[in-house]
Amino acid sequence: MAESSLQLISEIGAQLGRQTRSGKDSILKSLKQAANALSEIEQPSSQEAAKKLGAAKKIEVAINPLRKAIVNGLIQHKDKEVRLLVAICLSEIFRVMAPEPPFEDKYLREIFKLVISTFAELADTTSPFFSRRVKILETVARCKCCVIMLDIDCNDLVLEMFSIFFLVVRENHQQSLINHIVSIMTHILTEETSQTVVDVILRNLVNEGKGAPSASYQLAVSISQHCAEKLEPFVRGFLTACILDRDAVENELKEFYHEIIFKLFQCAPQMLLAVIPNLTHELLTDQVDVRIKAVNLIGKLFGLPEQHVAKHYRDLFLEFLKRFSDKSVEVRVSALQCVKAFYLANPSGTALHEVLTALEDRLLDFDDRVRMQAVIVACDLAQSNLKSVPPKLISQATERLRDKKISVRKKALHKLMEVYQDYCKKCSEGHMAISDHFEQILCKVLMLCYDKDCKEFRSQNMEIVLAEDLFPAHLSVEERTRHWIHLFSIFTPLHIKALNSILSQKRRLQKEMQIYLALRKKEKENSSEEMQKRMKTSIIKMVAFFPDPSKAEDSFNKLSQMKDNSIFNSLALLLDDMKFRDALNNRDKFLKTLGDRHPLFEFLRSLSSKSSYNIFGSEHVQCILDHLSCNRSGNRLLEASSAKLLLAIISIFPSLLRGSEVQLQMLIEENHQINDRLIEVLAKAGPHICVQLSDIYPILQRVCLEGSRTQAKFAVAAIAALAGASEQFFFSELCKELVDSLHSRRNIPTILQSLGCVAQYSLSTFEAQNREIVSFIKENIFQAGATDDLNSPDATSGCCNSCQLKIYGLKTLVKSFLPHRGTHVRRQINEVLDILSKMLQKGDVFDGIISCESDRAHIRLAAAKSVLQLSRRWDLHISPEIFCFTLFMAKDSSSLVRRLFLNKTHNLLKEHAIPIRYASVFALATSDCLKDLQDDSFKYMAEFIKEYSREARICQASAGQGGSVTDYPAYIVVFLIYLLAHDTGFPHENCRDEQIYAQFCSPLFNLLEALVNATIVDGDMDLVNDARLLLLSIFRAVKKAEDAADAQNTPKLHIIADIGFSFVAALNYNGVSSSHAPALVLLPSSLYRANSQCLTCSSADDSFVSRIVYAFKSQICVPVTSLPKRGRKCQEDNTQSDIIKNHTLILAPHKKVDFSRTGTETQTNVRQDISVGQRRRQAVSPASESVGLHECSTINNQHGASKKSEKILENKQLSSSCDSVTLRSSLAESHVSIQIPESNSSSFKENVRAGGTITAEHSKYSRAKLKDPCNLNVVLPEESNTFQLQHNNLKRNVDTIGDVAAQQQKVLTIEECQKFPKRTTLPGVKARKGQKASIDTSEVTNLNEDAVVKGARRRK
Repeated sequence: MAESSLQLISEIGAQLGRQTRSGKDSILKSLKQAANALSEIEQPSSQEAAKKLGAAKKIEVAINPLRKAIVNGLIQHKDKEVRLLVAICLSEIFRVMAPEPPFEDKYLREIFKLVISTFAELADTTSPFFSRRVKILETVARCKCCVIMLDIDCNDLVLEMFSIFFLVVRENHQQSLINHIVSIMTHILTEETSQTVVDVILRNLVNEGKGAPSASYQLAVSISQHCAEKLEPFVRGFLTACILDRDAVENELKEFYHEIIFKLFQCAPQMLLAVIPNLTHELLTDQVDVRIKAVNLIGKLFGLPEQHVAKHYRDLFLEFLKRFSDKSVEVRVSALQCVKAFYLANPSGTALHEVLTALEDRLLDFDDRVRMQAVIVACDLAQSNLKSVPPKLISQATERLRDKKISVRKKALHKLMEVYQDYCKKCSEGHMAISDHFEQILCKVLMLCYDKDCKEFRSQNMEIVLAEDLFPAHLSVEERTRHWIHLFSIFTPLHIKALNSILSQKRRLQKEMQIYLALRKKEKENSSEEMQKRMKTSIIKMVAFFPDPSKAEDSFNKLSQMKDNSIFNSLALLLDDMKFRDALNNRDKFLKTLGDRHPLFEFLRSLSSKSSYNIFGSEHVQCILDHLSCNRSGNRLLEASSAKLLLAIISIFPSLLRGSEVQLQMLIEENHQINDRLIEVLAKAGPHICVQLSDIYPILQRVCLEGSRTQAKFAVAAIAALAGASEQFFFSELCKELVDSLHSRRNIPTILQSLGCVAQYSLSTFEAQNREIVSFIKENIFQAGATDDLNSPDATSGCCNSCQLKIYGLKTLVKSFLPHRGTHVRRQINEVLDILSKMLQKGDVFDGIISCESDRAHIRLAAAKSVLQLSRRWDLHISPEIFCFTLFMAKDSSSLVRRLFLNKTHNLLKEHAIPIRYASVFALATSDCLKDLQDDSFKYMAEFIKEYSREARICQASAGQGGSVTDYPAYIVVFLIYLLAHDTGFPHENCRDEQIYAQFCSPLFNLLEALVNATIVDGDMDLVNDARLLLLSIFRAVKKAEDAADAQNTPKLHIIADIGFSFVAALNYNGVSSSHAPALVLLPSSLYRANSQCLTCSSADDSFVSRIVYAFKSQICVPVTSLPKRGRKCQEDNTQSDIIKNHTLILAPHKKVDFSRTGTETQTNVRQDISVGQRRRQAVSPASESVGLHECSTINNQHGASKKSEKILENKQLSSSCDSVTLRSSLAESHVSIQIPESNSSSFKENVRAGGTITAEHSKYSRAKLKDPCNLNVVLPEESNTFQLQHNNLKRNVDTIGDVAAQQQKVLTIEECQKFPKRTTLPGVKARKGQKASIDTSEVTNLNEDAVVKGARRRK
């Protein structure tokens, strides 16, 4: 111990005690000397107690003067520097005198206040006194003197010191300083802990992120970790009280207790062992907000990495898992928001599986907000770890693209596109391989094109998705092509159709844009009104390809007025540049030059995108060809998908093949596996590329002779595409080779295919060899039997080889009458029609040929399909007999034939490729004995009615357009009546069994119900009422006509008309007056003619007709076993299509009966008294918006039905044979108009009987000379001469034809008939390209040649 230091301290103390009014400088000098001297003094370290005590006594005596000077005055000094030096001296005195307090208790409070005040300045690290303050802190921490405050009850100072420490601590403080603070606080907490001090610590735990320095949070964490055992009782008591009854807790921190739990669990989880289980209480409370907060907290706890909270607190986890199915939407959403953190913290294990299962369940939640959040979470999980995310989760998230809520579909699209982009990026970096379950994302995205409810998913917007959102912006063309190739390996026809729709729309806009730019250039050179009109028309066409056509049209008009040619030059460059990367770069330059402040920037941004080759470019084509050439993968599936992709691109953008012609030609020569696709590519691109036909003709010729039928078809098409006007001789050469091969019987199926295709592309060439070809087909193919050498087993086709050859021969003959490009056929079609008639009846052409039932069934099917194909162009030549035989395929003994014919008819009607009269096959098939065929028939019938009704309405709304009742779906009843009347299963003349009649007429009933079912047309009651009125008029017209082929069959027509009239009258839900029915109905004169024998009465009276209608209704409800044998087949299943679900049959006197086809309820007996004379008038509701025909039916079946086709054809005979039907097909039919007098009060039969005698004057002119040769006009005036329809609240008044006041019938001459309008104004149907009407008035020229529709015949 330094004696000099003690002596100096004593002297300084005495001096300071004497200087009562000393100057500041003097005091500072003295205190500095004292502080330095004290720092040199150490505590006595002698091992002998006596010596140590003596030394301590000596020190005490030496510093006593200084102690007195401090407590008697210096401690109250106002100068900060003086106070600081005093605090230093005090801390040193505490150190030297430890462990005994160097001052009396009465002075200690002021002393500690002074020391704590120096701690408050520790935040100022730039102060010159900072080091001195740190020294004081260090000294206090080492001597642990602060615990003395607890002994003298200075708890307020302890609390103040703790608060100051949290306030002044900084991140830039040295760790040693922080350690001193922690040491001081720990010593105090170890000695004594209070709730107030704990509150200070907890408060700083939750202050992070709320403006407080993060160092204070770290200090609180350190204290919590060091003093966990001392703090635990206080923390547990406070938090448990908050969990169980927060409102009873009087502590401001109760508002943050969840955050406190989370923070403490991160730093000192052992403090919460007794707290965490209590959170189950909050999960079970009735208060939604409490459950939400609890879920959020527990979710964060479970998401803490390496803590395994879910494992340690299993009961809490199980209760948390139940919150995914909580009754509150907000709670379920909160639970979902916790999944990602849980997934990242628990990458495996049972708990993760349970959470992911709960997430998958929420993807099907009944609330759209939950489903949307589930999609977001699922996609976030996928993006966090694409490799480990369960494929099932991605698949189910992708299904939300089909969600019933548009908002969910939109969010799913956005998130899934982000996932797909990340996936593509990983694949390009080599971190992942291409995977089906990620590629399925785009498959589902493409299916959005079929969503008719949301304009955001129409092709106009989906194009932007494919162009800008599908791939990362900088992904190479090679990588993009790889993904497209793989996609085509999993694409279904629906996916390809959707993609084609998008690409076709893009191409149509590009073509129209080129036309527009060319017109604008010409208009600048020579402006004219005609040029302006053409530009306007072009604009109208283009705006249809934008999401908002009206806004686009306005922008186009503004663009047209601009004088800046650079914009138009840039657009022209984009249209011409077919390289993908160049197109993107040019577009970026164009938009950058334009500037986002340009008034049309957004429009030009969209227009430039649609004008660019930004989905597929020439580089894509080159990559595909390289892939095929190198065959790097050796994968046949991907090789085939590459060819499919190439075909899809070239079909829309054939010019993209330019420059790659040689490579394609080499592939065709070398690759035999995908030749059919490559040859089709060549056929599509032929006119747009530079290929010499002479160079590739040998290959194509060989394919036509030796390839498959598919390859031959495309090879002929390729020759036609590449052949110039001077190269048609190639067809002559090819045809000769084909005929020679035909005679040598080499590869006959392919030869027949090639000949048929040659006939379509070069009819003159075929006709030069026609006689020889037809002769061979008839003599060597049609006459071949099962024992001939042409026959051999063919497992793939389902029939023997000779049967297959007959079908191929028939197809060749049919194709020869259906040439492309509207070529005129000079040959007569009668011979082919005769062959078809025999095939339809006998299943073969010639008698005496031995064949099995399976072969005959296939031939009947092929003949029926051929009739459908010929009806596109030759429908006027198809006789009633052939028409009936064709439609009776719906009753063929083979279910496979019935199914395939039904599907073929449905597809052709969807394409508007055949007349609508063939849709009556759907009604016939509704009585099929197989449930799945019934369901398909009802579905197809509903789609047909919906599509064609709306189209007729839309066309009627077109300004200045006339209309025809023959365009409405209800008009097919005319043909169904005729078919039923010629059905050999028609009940016997003397039959009075209403059950038999009800069963026989069930196709008619099913069709009528569908026609007046508002649900099929989306509740459009105008369409329903129009259909009902038209039906009533049709039945009346039929009652006034007779069978054109067999007058003795007329009573059957009338009976069916009576039954149909009564049935429709019974379904008059709205009480619309039948007086508003159309007055003019056109009946096809090939089937009907004016009633020349006054056969206006059927053998069925009103009572019997009413019983038949009621019997049909009753058959739906009674058990199957109680039905007559004929009626059981319609009752084999408990359900029917929803076409007739939830109907209410209104019968006089207005008793309601459930007319459902479910058959699950017992119907009460209701008397049916049907009066057809009087009807009430009632306004009809406005029409709803039109929708198009969907790929899948809008009618939902209650039970699934098997769609398996029978592999072995049934050996049953035709259930309703048409052999006995003897109809005459007259090509010179009369045009007769009959005017029927009105009758308001009498029944329909009385109205018929009151008509008197009807005569008809047949036309002396042949059909070729008549303007309307194929229709019988029946005028049905009743009550009024005005036909009123209310369409969208717009009343259309149409004058009926004829003198309504006349009470007797009048025979009109042909000249008078010609004064009549050709159509009523029920629908004003506008002709549309690619569409074909069914049985409208037509003009046929040169019956011995081709039937050319010239007059009013329209296409649908």
